[in-house]
Amino acid sequence: MSPVPADDRGWFELVLGNQAPLWELYADAFDGRVERQGDVQATIVPASPNRSFFNSVFYESADSLTDALPRLAEIYDEAGVRAWTVWIPASDEVARDALADAGHTLDATPRAMGLGLTHLRPPEPDPETEIRREMDTEACRAINEIAYGYPEGDFPPMKPMPETEIYLADLDGETVATALTWDRGDDVEITFVAVLPEARGRGISRRILGEALERERERGRAASTLIATRLGRPVYEKLGYRDAGGLEMWEKRR
Repeated sequence: MSPVPADDRGWFELVLGNQAPLWELYADAFDGRVERQGDVQATIVPASPNRSFFNSVFYESADSLTDALPRLAEIYDEAGVRAWTVWIPASDEVARDALADAGHTLDATPRAMGLGLTHLRPPEPDPETEIRREMDTEACRAINEIAYGYPEGDFPPMKPMPETEIYLADLDGETVATALTWDRGDDVEITFVAVLPEARGRGISRRILGEALERERERGRAASTLIATRLGRPVYEKLGYRDAGGLEMWEKRR
């Protein structure tokens, strides 16, 4: 079987299948834990009680999710977490209805995206931007916290994760952008892509990802996947990523 999916459905399944194990890594990196209720997995990160992203739930069966929701609410409440979210395929009407009935609200509609690395379209280099690979988790944390507008402390301290690399971009001696790669078999998942506000509009995120993906291709990886926000999607499309389908994040906040 080819390590590169042949169609959008294959890419979507690859993206979705990566998320539960990725959030297991996040649980360790952010001093959290994972709870399971049947085929439902919840990551609990008390160090970030206000950010539902870190406190994410993934599932296989909508019926199992529906049954687990009351207990999940108790678990997050007991942990002092005030915001948590459930990721669902945009086509899952059963899960959507159950979440709405349980008091969740639609918070975001990201897109699953995939790229066969033979089709990578790296940008031209910028001589003013220096890109380096360094496991500087504090720089990754701080840049993401600022770039996404989190209040100070909402992006918790972060420990290194297995099979990951951190890429950083420097402009005029200042570190202004970051991205993290995670190797999973023939696929490399991209996450924590962020550029400081003062450095935006220069194509830095494309350059940092282009360099990271070229290195992954040289190391034998065949595919790359990620989940894109509305603002990030055009950046990834320019690199060659294809849109494989929609996801929804249903948040419960108190």
